[in-house]
Amino acid sequence: MAEAKAEMRKPVLTKVNQLRPGTSGHTLTVKVVSSKMVMQKGRSDGPQMRQMRIAECLVGDETGMIVFTARNDQVDIVKPDATIILRNAKIDMFKGSMRLAVDKWGRVEATDPSDFSVKTDNNLSLLEFEMVNVVE
Repeated sequence: MAEAKAEMRKPVLTKVNQLRPGTSGHTLTVKVVSSKMVMQKGRSDGPQMRQMRIAECLVGDETGMIVFTARNDQVDIVKPDATIILRNAKIDMFKGSMRLAVDKWGRVEATDPSDFSVKTDNNLSLLEFEMVNVVE
């Protein structure tokens, strides 16, 4: 009896306009619109130089844009005009607005240039969400 080989499932790609607060596990292919370094700290008090870098990047696809918070090594990949794949990305809330982030459980990788144009008039990070407590 022949054993069935386990096939790798292709991840379901999420579009930017499908992102919602409190969700995670997203895989997206996005184009980097802009990148701005917001924090760069170096520490030389340990055996190795530890550096912490955080950049706020505007990324998007043909459905909209969102702010992606790139940390440390991710900053080198997330450059303007680059096309990147975010694997296992999650939505963080910052002052009531959505931010996309990839922690140690996900990956940020460069990919071939994409042929889509970013929909710049739909910035999801400009939408303000209010925390509402539902009493049952």
